[in-house]
This record gives sequence, structure tokens and C-alpha cells, in this order.
Amino acid sequence: MPQQDQQIARLGRRTALVIAGTGALWVLASLIGAEYGLSQRVRVLFDLMALGGFVYAFVLIHQLWRARQGNRR
Repeated sequence: MPQQDQQIARLGRRTALVIAGTGALWVLASLIGAEYGLSQRVRVLFDLMALGGFVYAFVLIHQLWRARQGNRR
């Protein structure tokens, strides 16, 4: 497997882990917030952190797409 293909595969795995981890932590934070009756401000903070994680995942997806486009040429 060429070096660039390995880098693309590594970036794909990292992207998948970021998406899965962000989603799992967001659900867990929502459940904990509901269970312990945390204030809406704290729960919104968790939502904003999850949004940041998903935005980062979108950036990684864009980088992955660009890397694959460059690999075709």
C-alpha cells in the first residue's frame, strides 16, 4: 500500500473515531445532565462542545475528501 493511501486510511480512522466519540460523549452528557438535574446552562455547554466536535469532524472529512481528490491524479 503506497504511503499516501496509508495516510488517507489513518485520516479516515481518526475521522470515524472523532464522530463516534463525540456522539457517545454527547449522549452520555445529556443523560448525566438529565439524571442529576444540571442547569440548562451546563447542558447547553455540553451541546456546544459536541457541536465543536462535529465541526472538527466536518473539517477532517473535508481534508479526507481533498486528499482523495489529489490521489486520483
